[in-house]
Amino acid sequence: MMDIETCLKKLGYVGVLDFATVDEDGAPQVRNISAIHYEGTTLYFLTARGKPFARQLKADGRVQILGYTKYKETIRLSGRAVELPEEEQIIWRDVIYAEQPYLENVYPGDTKNIDTIFMLKDYTIEYFCLSTRPITREYFTVGDAGTVRKGYYISENCIGCGTCQSVCPQNCIEEGSPFRIQPDHCLQCGNCFENCPVQAVQRY
Repeated sequence: MMDIETCLKKLGYVGVLDFATVDEDGAPQVRNISAIHYEGTTLYFLTARGKPFARQLKADGRVQILGYTKYKETIRLSGRAVELPEEEQIIWRDVIYAEQPYLENVYPGDTKNIDTIFMLKDYTIEYFCLSTRPITREYFTVGDAGTVRKGYYISENCIGCGTCQSVCPQNCIEEGSPFRIQPDHCLQCGNCFENCPVQAVQRY
């Protein structure tokens, strides 16, 4: 079983993470960020105020962070980033610079004053591992973030024909009234949804 702390530790080992936002036209924007500090379950990360990344975070706040390990594990954080107040900026900037010495080459001397720090403390985590059989999927909530429901479920319209079970690539559907999808092992591929003869399989 995975937990929040282990997910964050794994992200720290990955080091460089993908950060996704949306721009003013609603188009997705992704960049790699390594200037990250983990303090308990709170993430602090650095960018320059003039970059589109900072402008998008200030305008909207929503961010998704993704790391992928060599063990075929995807760890996805989804939440809303908040820019730190001025009195905390230098404190956390110095922490990140100490952990990431290469930043001194990027913003030497006083040019580091263009940096700004954002914090992510209320978010969800989705852990997804392809190296197990069946696959493993788990969700966690950190801080005041809402709960997550994704994937598919089988409604009371189920007639017990077993079609869904026969087409599941991970064999994660249990017989019953109705049949039941095991969410911790579901690929969320939709094969059961597409093949159910009475549309009993529904999306959350």
